[in-house]
Amino acid sequence: MTSKTFIQPLDRVAIALMLLLSLLIGFIILQGDVVSPRVRNFTWQNQQIGSEDIAFSLTFSRPMDTKSVEDNLKIEPPLAGKFSWAGRRVVYTLLTPAPYGTNYKVQLQQAKDKFAQKENKTKIIQPFVGSFRTRDRVIIYVGANPEEQGQLILYNLTQEQKKVLTPKDITVMDFKAFPDGEKILFSARTTNNEDLLSAQLYTVTTGISGESDTKPEAAGKVDLILDNKDYQNLKFDLSPDGQTIVVQRGNKNNPGDFGLWYMPTTWDKSKAKPTPQRLQSQPGGDFMITPDSKAVAVAQGQGAAILPLQADASKPLDFLPQFGLVQAFSKDGSQAAMVKFNTDYTRDLFLVTNQGIQKPLLKTTGSIINCQFDPASPTLYCLLTQLITQAEYVEQPYLVAINLTTGQQKPLLVLPVDQRNVEMSLSPDGLGLLFDQVVAQSTNVQTPASSLKTDDGEAIATSSLWLMPLLPIADAAVTTIKPEKLPLIGFHPRWLP
Repeated sequence: MTSKTFIQPLDRVAIALMLLLSLLIGFIILQGDVVSPRVRNFTWQNQQIGSEDIAFSLTFSRPMDTKSVEDNLKIEPPLAGKFSWAGRRVVYTLLTPAPYGTNYKVQLQQAKDKFAQKENKTKIIQPFVGSFRTRDRVIIYVGANPEEQGQLILYNLTQEQKKVLTPKDITVMDFKAFPDGEKILFSARTTNNEDLLSAQLYTVTTGISGESDTKPEAAGKVDLILDNKDYQNLKFDLSPDGQTIVVQRGNKNNPGDFGLWYMPTTWDKSKAKPTPQRLQSQPGGDFMITPDSKAVAVAQGQGAAILPLQADASKPLDFLPQFGLVQAFSKDGSQAAMVKFNTDYTRDLFLVTNQGIQKPLLKTTGSIINCQFDPASPTLYCLLTQLITQAEYVEQPYLVAINLTTGQQKPLLVLPVDQRNVEMSLSPDGLGLLFDQVVAQSTNVQTPASSLKTDDGEAIATSSLWLMPLLPIADAAVTTIKPEKLPLIGFHPRWLP
């Protein structure tokens, strides 16, 4: 019997494919490295960014010649920044926040491969074009004209669009924006309620999305967060991360039961709404949540205490006996503007750092109403008053910019003497200062107890909003800039983050 060995058809196909692949591999080896350099990933591609977004990265398909990338990367409009490398990835960190309301284009051409040059070859990157945009320039204020009196209003400066966010049956007293700009936390009382201490806490949606790829909730959705059944809700603050509310509350039936409470802003909707917890500490005055959202700075006794946000806050994290008030924190928490109250009734403003430095900035015979750190430069913007006459205690309000490095002060604007109830807000990109000018109702005009009132208790007749563009403090033209009156009637203005 004769046996024969046959090659099956499937074996023939497999052998043919192996031969073909071997030839292809050999051909590629003979050709050398043929992978062309290109950008594989751009982290801000088609994204919407805010002032908290300070760096983007580009990831390449091959190791790149770093100098050629840095020399050829173009951003339009320009954004100053610095480069850092990690293998095939470059990170570009902005020196200042990107101006809001702007579309940007990122281009990279003529950048070279790192290893091709060593082999006397030239490999140029495939041309890359990316794009991103910043959030619109948006402000929030309380309406002061008869049609919108006491209502919370959003105005988009970039698109010139206005939205009324809250209904007519509640009067807004104070508000804070969530960091993504999608909601506002506000205190309000019912319009027909004459008790100014009857505020409840609510949130309302803005109709704006913090992310470019998510659809926002419709504007004007109001939710009750904290009622006033047993306690009066006085001042409140929202943590920078938007996760915690701190409220100063007083027991309606026991005036001695007065202090700070805290509660989360979000919870599992399938469970009951969390109740606020008492912060066990000594009674305090004005307060502000710290930038890390883990503590609260409180005016307490003869100084300022930093209390942890936990039930037992009887042991302060820090206590500064020489200062009576924290006016502002820098965004990273490394610096604070603090007020010292002197026995001669003057006030000193100090810069206090986490390194223990206490640097005096100015002294005033009037008041230090508000201060805010510039996110784009070592500058502190302050709204102050100067005492004009001691007999009638007349104060002159003014705006000033202070260079924190040199201590140089540059007055920006002197306001009328009768405009003491001024509030200011610095834009998140540091390029604009928003303030109001409230006109008080004449004293001989009868006003209902439920009408809009200033912090001094004066009835508001009307109020205008003003926008002042800002330049670096060293720029000689900074004192020649004039504020622009906005076509809006309202007060208590703030920028959306």
